[in-house]
Amino acid sequence: MIHARSCAQTPLYLTLLSCMLFGVFACGSGVTLDGDDWNTDTAREQDADDHLPDPADSWDDASDDTHTDADFQDIFEDDTSENPPEYPFENLPALYDPDLVHSPITPYVAQNLRAIVERNPDLHNDVFAKIGDSLTVNTGFLHCFASSPDLNTHPELRSTADYFRAGLADTTNPYVRESLAAGVGWSASKVLTAPSLLDAELSATSARYGLVMFGTNDIGDGSGNIHTYGANLLNIADQMIANGTIPVFTSIPPRADNPTADAAVPRFNAVARAVAQSRQIPFINLAQTWAEQPARGLLNDGIHLNSFQQGCNFNETGLQYGHNARNLATLEKLHRLHSLLDLDAPAPDLSSEPLHGDGSSSDPILIPSLPFVDSRNTGTGGQSVIDAYPGCNAAQNESGNEFIYRFQTEHPIRVRAFVIVRTPTDVDVHLLDHTATGAGCLARHDREVIYDLAPGTYHFALDTFVSANGNINSGEFLFILLEEEE
Repeated sequence: MIHARSCAQTPLYLTLLSCMLFGVFACGSGVTLDGDDWNTDTAREQDADDHLPDPADSWDDASDDTHTDADFQDIFEDDTSENPPEYPFENLPALYDPDLVHSPITPYVAQNLRAIVERNPDLHNDVFAKIGDSLTVNTGFLHCFASSPDLNTHPELRSTADYFRAGLADTTNPYVRESLAAGVGWSASKVLTAPSLLDAELSATSARYGLVMFGTNDIGDGSGNIHTYGANLLNIADQMIANGTIPVFTSIPPRADNPTADAAVPRFNAVARAVAQSRQIPFINLAQTWAEQPARGLLNDGIHLNSFQQGCNFNETGLQYGHNARNLATLEKLHRLHSLLDLDAPAPDLSSEPLHGDGSSSDPILIPSLPFVDSRNTGTGGQSVIDAYPGCNAAQNESGNEFIYRFQTEHPIRVRAFVIVRTPTDVDVHLLDHTATGAGCLARHDREVIYDLAPGTYHFALDTFVSANGNINSGEFLFILLEEEE
């Protein structure tokens, strides 16, 4: 029988601050099992088409795998309750499937989004801000919606397109506004540098939503600092949430101009997904969509997205172009949010099964598949059992709290494990053998470990560094584990 642990019944915003923004998964998603066996096919996300009045996900092949309440029957077969809950994980944070275009809007996510709205109810629900680099400045992104685009292939989206066209972002509609928070060649740090261009744009537009895409310039020639990038995305998300603006993050396209930069794109996209999941805010993942398009959706320069008929043709031909696919996915996301927050539609997606394990050495968090992302906080959770890692000849004092993850592989694999933190947090990553002990340490680093694994069972310890003066540098971290291309 599964016993799910959830956060205390406190006001939602306080819960978000103390649990989600600083490690809600440590508070709300651990599940205790009898042993390590668990059913990964249980409680998968249901296609939004089954719930939204105007379904908008018909082009997402992954959403065809739908489930009914019968799928949950085995979870409760030993439950003595006569009336088990219809959706057993609805009070737990959602996990963001890396294979889906749209992150789920589960009951938990819906509640979170409504709480953000309550932070500033006077913002304009029919206005979004555009935040990003040249890919966002380009007129191929959303400008075509300022007129009456051909939505015959997606008539359910027409009312949403009209709704935002009527919105007033300062002096014009949000589709064509020249954003103060978007510019050619910009990286994520640009909008945060004082005086904040992000604040300026949100103040000028009173936007309820912010469409965020950074990363192409953060990668640069492939040597860009992913840790700085992750910290900046966290700051952007938190700044927008504090304003009552819902961040909508979007993955970045491939880089056909530079193989090293191209290899970094999945890592940067994983960080963007981790940030969105940690805040339970919307994420649009177009990585697979662009990968399957001719020329990978790019112009001849190998950096910028191409377009067909100004980006607003959504038939089979149009969706072979980068901006067209992005425009459709963005309108679909706005449609889902508008339906939920303005039309009071129910949360369109079922809650998925959470991660298993509480992060202790006796009950490690089980990593079900790669790519994997997670968010925890060693200041509010974890345990302090492993103080040193002699197996790695490491002299660092790691006596702060740690979280332990378990990863099993049936074939040889090279992995990249890295951690994103913000100053003054200092959480280090350690790769351990099957013993999950400091003596079983195979590799460690304060930021990143790349390692070739033979088939077997391994553990990752995300442990808090304690400085020479006794300062315990605990806090929030994002943990990302990917298969590394050789």
